Amino acid sequence: MDIIIRGENITVTPSLQSYAEKRISKLEKYFNTPIDTSARVNLRVHNTEQVVEVTIPLQGLLLRAEVGEEDLYTAIDSVVSKLERQIKKHKTKLNRKSRQTAKQQLQNGTVSATKTAEDTEETAYGVVRKKHFVFKPMTVDEAILQMDMLGHSFFIFNNAEDNSTAVVYRRKDGRFGLIDQV
Repeated sequence: MDIIIRGENITVTPSLQSYAEKRISKLEKYFNTPIDTSARVNLRVHNTEQVVEVTIPLQGLLLRAEVGEEDLYTAIDSVVSKLERQIKKHKTKLNRKSRQTAKQQLQNGTVSATKTAEDTEETAYGVVRKKHFVFKPMTVDEAILQMDMLGHSFFIFNNAEDNSTAVVYRRKDGRFGLIDQV
């Protein structure tokens, strides 16, 4: 896994870079095969807070974590532990899902589709970022899990129950809402 470190309003020192690379490269132990993707690490200073943001795009999954601390090294440690929790949560979900799909495939022979994502930047008409997705059919619970792992407040998905496009979102009270197509 390649690690790309960028600093905003901060100079990335060699010791800081080596520490971040060392800590983030330890995430590779959670994967059976070598990861041929690049982890993007963004270090920035916001007032008195040191913010570390890490994004690791994987096939069918985007791992992202952001942590703000007073010390940059502590923030790096916190963001790595946050990513470890996300990876463990995702692996548990995959194991549970693979057992269920294996059982279902034996019963009716279906195969699940995979999700691919492509990010492009565009500035026409005020659009800052444009994303294209091939929606993977998933349940509402899987969509909420994916939304939490991305750290977003909403997530658009293809509802596996009725094959319609739907949106889950986080309400102000902390619970979740669902917008479904009629």
